[in-house]
Amino acid sequence: MHFPVKRFLSYYKPYLPLFLMVLATAIIVSGVTLVLPLLVRYITKDVLEGDLSIALDKVFRIGALMLVLVAIQNLGTYFVDYKGHEVGARMESDIRSELFQHLQKLSFGFYDKEKTGQLMSRVTNDLFLLAELYHHGPEDYVKYFVRFVGAFVILFFINTPLTLAVFFFMPIIGFLSLYFNKKENEALRRNKERIADINAQLEDTLSGIRVVKSFANEHVEIEKFNRENLRFLDSRRNTYKVEATFFNSIQTLIQLITITVVVFGSASIVNQTLDLADLITFLLYIGYMVEPIQRMTHMSTQFQEGITGFQRFMEIMNLKPSIENKQDAVTLPMLQGDIEFKDVSFRYEEHLVPVFTNLSLHIRPGEFVALVGPSGAGKTTLCSLIPRFYDVTDGEVMLDGINVCNIDLNSLRNHIGIVQQDVYLFAGTVMENIRYGKPGATDEEVIEAAKYANAHDFIMSLPNGYHSEIGQRGVKLSGGQKQRLSIARVFLKNPPVLILDEATSALDNESESIIKESLESLVKGRTTIVIAHRLSTIRNAERILVLTKDGIMEEGTHDELLASKGAYAHLYAKQFEVHI
Repeated sequence: MHFPVKRFLSYYKPYLPLFLMVLATAIIVSGVTLVLPLLVRYITKDVLEGDLSIALDKVFRIGALMLVLVAIQNLGTYFVDYKGHEVGARMESDIRSELFQHLQKLSFGFYDKEKTGQLMSRVTNDLFLLAELYHHGPEDYVKYFVRFVGAFVILFFINTPLTLAVFFFMPIIGFLSLYFNKKENEALRRNKERIADINAQLEDTLSGIRVVKSFANEHVEIEKFNRENLRFLDSRRNTYKVEATFFNSIQTLIQLITITVVVFGSASIVNQTLDLADLITFLLYIGYMVEPIQRMTHMSTQFQEGITGFQRFMEIMNLKPSIENKQDAVTLPMLQGDIEFKDVSFRYEEHLVPVFTNLSLHIRPGEFVALVGPSGAGKTTLCSLIPRFYDVTDGEVMLDGINVCNIDLNSLRNHIGIVQQDVYLFAGTVMENIRYGKPGATDEEVIEAAKYANAHDFIMSLPNGYHSEIGQRGVKLSGGQKQRLSIARVFLKNPPVLILDEATSALDNESESIIKESLESLVKGRTTIVIAHRLSTIRNAERILVLTKDGIMEEGTHDELLASKGAYAHLYAKQFEVHI
């Protein structure tokens, strides 16, 4: 995958002044580091071999200068370390926020194919080392480039032949670095994919822990987790093998450089082309030439992990939502609730069989319509086309005579309320979960909505009333209580169009009775589509539609459909065990 350098660098822009200060300070620190061995060389070669009567005074003055330089070096290093890391962390935070915002824009089709744990891994683990990459990448390259070039120039003037002998090893080191960095990048990408699989398995198991325990299937989940864990271990083992080979290759070359300097430097002393002070200085500067190589060897894994994380971030960012606003999308200030399907066909993917073909349907404003039929007939899918969770393959879905594709998405969905069988409540308080239907609502509006939903009494019986914590996904509440909170949420939203998707099918009789009363209040004056499994809940529907894989097979009132003795009558007789 081509690395998007321009996009990567763009995240420096908001923090460029501070970042440039960090780089400038890093250069100053590197310059001071290069000066210190020259002062040592001056003392050992010029001062101590000169007039000893004034040598002590010079030594103290140079010592004082060295203390000042060390203070500058330490203060500069502190600034680079502290502010540099802060810049990196800010950029990582910006990227994480941008990724989360983009995930909010992606359509249902994307989430149908992706695992939550995998996405969590991209938002957290993949971006974790970006702060280090953003901070240490440019800063270390600049700092060590200055040290390397500065040391090379100084060594060149001390002894040119010995410097060229050392430089002979540099192309070999460069080649090995490029070769093993490519290997590491491949290995680290596999690591991220495998840890994302572990996250997906973990999220799946913990979310369904009650099902796991109810079936006593802990051993099954442990086996699945261990399988993913071992796959991750294998990928890590391969990474460590690459790292160990790379590190030991570089270390061997560094040792060869040191041996070369010692042997040829000693020979130069014997031949009187180099003195001992220059050899000591040479060895000190060799350390400054070798340190960047050692440092970059140690940090190459960190760099590669950051780069791989950024590439995986860009994979998501390059995805376009399948459902987007058109440029001339209209906003609906008011909605009557007239819904029409015109020759609508839909399939989830090109290679899949259509859910329905050439389906036409008209629902009048304020009408109460029920959808029944076998599982898989497309009842939920049909309703999902109204708020544009998916777009039709062919045909049109019209709302008040306007194609839903031409309506602003926020405006469209703000006019539609949905109550589902599988209620999702967020971790937090009762008040926060009801207010989700209208984020700016007052406490009084929230309480009023709860009363309409027959939820006020049970809420007040909770330890802290509306401020009671309900746990992850509302685990502290019963099924009926969660359903009433979801209905209160829709009451608060007060939409003109209402979709009830199997809203009572999972409840006991007592809870169903309370919920039915709440729903009867909710549907008044709204265009309502009810997807029903329990036929007893839709007897009062103005129109009942029987949907099968062949489309709408029957429609009429409850009594009309029973009298016709068709598909609906068959479903009713089977459910209530009566002969019609």
